[in-house]
Amino acid sequence: MLLRSLIVPLILMLSLMSAAKAHSEVLCTLVSDAKTGAVLMEEGDCRSRVTPSSTFKIPLAIMAYDANILADAHHPVMSFRKGDPDWGINWKHDTDPTNWLLYSVLWYSQRITHAMGAQSLTRYAQDFGYGNADFSGDPGFDNGLERAWVASSLKVSPHEQAIFLRALLIGTLPVRSSAMERTREIVESRSLGSWTLHGKTGGAYPRRADRSFDYARGWGWYVGWAVKGDRTLIFVRLTQARERTSGSPGVLTRDALFQDWPALVQRLDP
Repeated sequence: MLLRSLIVPLILMLSLMSAAKAHSEVLCTLVSDAKTGAVLMEEGDCRSRVTPSSTFKIPLAIMAYDANILADAHHPVMSFRKGDPDWGINWKHDTDPTNWLLYSVLWYSQRITHAMGAQSLTRYAQDFGYGNADFSGDPGFDNGLERAWVASSLKVSPHEQAIFLRALLIGTLPVRSSAMERTREIVESRSLGSWTLHGKTGGAYPRRADRSFDYARGWGWYVGWAVKGDRTLIFVRLTQARERTSGSPGVLTRDALFQDWPALVQRLDP
């Protein structure tokens, strides 16, 4: 009975992951060595730019720590206000930097971007080599500080994501070292066998000509780094849905990469 109670949920989880894969296309899987920068795997189109969606929270955290808008993993605490985006189940709670990344709280990002301003955001992104560094937002809507990174003007390629992440890990971004250290601390980590994966999901939906969202073509990101002993690998996966799914494209992409990870790293070390 105990064995059955363990096996049935496992089978269900694997079937859900397989279904998520069937409903989306992997646009890019990229793995590189953090120490050397050598690209160990690059499959698909890893050079075209798309919206970074919530993966932008990683560079935004670095900017905010460097600008003294964020203090540490738990300060400042900000409160939900009426009218803030409330799409996530945990978005109406008081939020600190750790929970901001964990629950991908959009309004917390917006508080930071408004405090920094477009000129400062652009300068940092250019210094980081982060995509096109365009914070203008949707043409004619003056909404760059609300959503430039969400299916709007800011775009980045998987290859650029990997280069940026390596600079974060080896500490070569042009900011205070404490800003990079504190950002690394708040990126969510998961144990996967003998590996520990530190990563951020991202999901967004393209806009149609009438400005409605195309929920059948959502982009999903999972980006970060994996550590095993003294080895650190940078990973980037980008997908795009073929049909509408019930889950977040980013979470589905993350879960599919978790499933693929053992075989993926085995291919790197046959």
